Amino acid sequence: MINVLMIEDDPDFAQLLSEYLAQFNIKITNFQTPKEALNIGMQGYDCLILDLTLPGIDGLEVCREIRQKNNIPIIISSARGDLSDKVVGLQIGADDYLPKPYDPKEMYARITSLIRRTKRVETSSNENINSAFKIDERRHEISYNDKVLTLTPAEYEILEYLIQQHSYSVSREQLVNRCKNLKDKDSKSLDVIIGRLRTKINDSSKSPKHIFSVRGIGYKLIG
Repeated sequence: MINVLMIEDDPDFAQLLSEYLAQFNIKITNFQTPKEALNIGMQGYDCLILDLTLPGIDGLEVCREIRQKNNIPIIISSARGDLSDKVVGLQIGADDYLPKPYDPKEMYARITSLIRRTKRVETSSNENINSAFKIDERRHEISYNDKVLTLTPAEYEILEYLIQQHSYSVSREQLVNRCKNLKDKDSKSLDVIIGRLRTKINDSSKSPKHIFSVRGIGYKLIG
């Protein structure tokens, strides 16, 4: 059972969506005012569907307040079509934005995709709890010894993949194909990025602590 908290002032719309999602074992608990939902809290819910045009307080402010206190995945569901609302919503902590009107099938797809992605991030974090490297996919950041690294898009993609394949050898071909931001798809470009990553984590090619060259294959990351 997936438990979804909804803040939506249109009870008919909420009921329609609730009835559709129930067939997929998704339970919607809707509150028509933000105050009611905030009093209950986010504990026990897997996801939040948030309208923007709400009584008493704007939905963007609700989103901001919730995100400051809780990491619950948030999907904004709104008839407001202004691009600025969408941009601001995503910037202040929403994970997705679905403009009304929409087919309930699309909301089902958004919910399941978001929860699946969130669980994958949590699993990855738990598996690497003792690692010097931590990936925060939602912020698109990688930390080394609890300090956020300043990385180019290509560096991020390469290091992220090495961390995900922790202690396993990864071929050059895998790394090159994985990296969408690698402009020149050749070994020299990859070696340059690996060199920059080693510098940023104070690693050495001659006596590495983390990024190791695997002769005839590629690289692997340990630690």
